[in-house]
Amino acid sequence: MTNRKLEVLTPQNCQIIFIDQQPQMAFGVQSIDRQVLKNNVVALAKAAKVFNIPTVLTTVETESFSGNTFPELLDVFPGQDILERTSMNSWDDQKVRDALAANGKKKVVVSGLWTEVCNNTFALCAMLEGDYEIYMVADASGGTTKEAHDYAMQRMIQAGVIPVTWQQVMLEWQRDWAHKETYNAVMDIAKEHSGAYGIGVDYAYTMVHKAPSRQKSEHRTLAPVPANVR
Repeated sequence: MTNRKLEVLTPQNCQIIFIDQQPQMAFGVQSIDRQVLKNNVVALAKAAKVFNIPTVLTTVETESFSGNTFPELLDVFPGQDILERTSMNSWDDQKVRDALAANGKKKVVVSGLWTEVCNNTFALCAMLEGDYEIYMVADASGGTTKEAHDYAMQRMIQAGVIPVTWQQVMLEWQRDWAHKETYNAVMDIAKEHSGAYGIGVDYAYTMVHKAPSRQKSEHRTLAPVPANVR
């Protein structure tokens, strides 16, 4: 019997869902720096776009409580429908179930707020009732405390959820640097969103390979002029 969890993620075998990436939900996050969280969410979204991963965007109580989805996330998927809900559990909304089924992929990558509520209930129900495999992106999700996030992750892992991180997912999709059709786009995401790794990529491109610096504006570098020193 084949263990499906031993299969790596590919652009052909998975879909992704972003759950409640909204301001009021982010305000309550204490398990990860919120700017880092937003960076990671947008990076993951950009990677999904590069690899044409079927994507679901869902929100909860936008007008009455949670606010609009991060605009940087929406801009990655222009024209994409947003599936609004009242339930904390996305699985309870038929539109979400239908969207997941229409995408036809049993491996579901999840990025959402909060880990201990919306992510946890969706994951458990989607596994139990929908026979989905859940890949929880730990650093593109957040909980109200570090303990809330960590113990929710542990509970889900015990139930069979696979924990991943955003860059891990992107590089699993890329898999081989010989895949040149996505190489440049992946490197662009890394340079913008991958912190020290991205800084290193920029350095290697410009200082080793002598590529031009990637800023879009023009700048002059003025030569040193030693001042008189007493």
